[in-house]
Amino acid sequence: MDCLDTQVLDAARKWAAAGHRFALITVARTWGSAPRPPGAWMILRDDGQVQGSVSGGCIEDDLIRRAAAGEFAGSAPRLLRYGVTADEAHRFGLPCGGTLELVLEPAPDAALLEQLAQRIATGQLVHRRVALASGAVSLEGGSAGDSQQWDGQTLVTLHGPAWRLLIIGAGQISRYLATMAQALGYRVYICDPRSEYADGWDVPGTERLAAMPDDAVTELSLDPRSAVVALTHDPKLDDMALLEALKSPAFYVGALGSQANNSKRRERLLQYFDLSQAEVDRLHGPVGLPIGSRTPPEIAVSILAEMTAVKNGQNFRSTVAVPDPYACRVA
Repeated sequence: MDCLDTQVLDAARKWAAAGHRFALITVARTWGSAPRPPGAWMILRDDGQVQGSVSGGCIEDDLIRRAAAGEFAGSAPRLLRYGVTADEAHRFGLPCGGTLELVLEPAPDAALLEQLAQRIATGQLVHRRVALASGAVSLEGGSAGDSQQWDGQTLVTLHGPAWRLLIIGAGQISRYLATMAQALGYRVYICDPRSEYADGWDVPGTERLAAMPDDAVTELSLDPRSAVVALTHDPKLDDMALLEALKSPAFYVGALGSQANNSKRRERLLQYFDLSQAEVDRLHGPVGLPIGSRTPPEIAVSILAEMTAVKNGQNFRSTVAVPDPYACRVA
């Protein structure tokens, strides 16, 4: 689940502890363009306060109005549809004729939400199953690679730890990348055995791993919700991480450097190390999308843009090299 939906879960627990009633609304399915993806959460409190979102705002306003009018009384979950007609899509601000199916739970079980939060906190992936016909809600174990399921009667959403990002190198680019990645819901780890860099690392919310890069990769037990970005520009350190990361199920593995330096890197990985051509081909190097980035924050933006594209199934690569701010250094 992303950081926005984690905020919704946290708010739901606080509201329940304070004795508030609230409804939980989940995006079950979308057609056309939609502002929020399937699985997105929103909670609506009995006094009209909202946390999270299911659209750009118009649908939230209608849900608040309908709740105030008493339409969502009771406890049984139900299906809501918006944007079925062109006129309705226009009225609710859904672009390109978008349509949303929402599952509304007027009175979700607070104990189950608390249990869900506790299981996520221990690193578990969890399925939350909502059956409209019976109203039953249950939690089940999930696994990497699972996805949301919706057949019109039963909604199964996947919840679990935030996406993870391991950054090799505690330099300037890493500071911007770590801060931006946290805003996108990543749990960020930093590894740099060079004390002159690591000792000054003070980015809030990140976790520093006191290990060599290859050991740090192994320690994290990377899964398909993990990414590794090597930014030291020192092959003795970056390559150590890449050797392990490219063999892992991590969805994204990238390394800083010019086109020429990354070509040499691929040759090294193939010639001297136990990596297959397919594993080496997984490397995103030069790291990031070619958007003309030159400054550390611009490079961080390009890296996160490419990570987001790959994460969302838009895995395209360009032959245009990303400018290397350290091109004068030998790699």
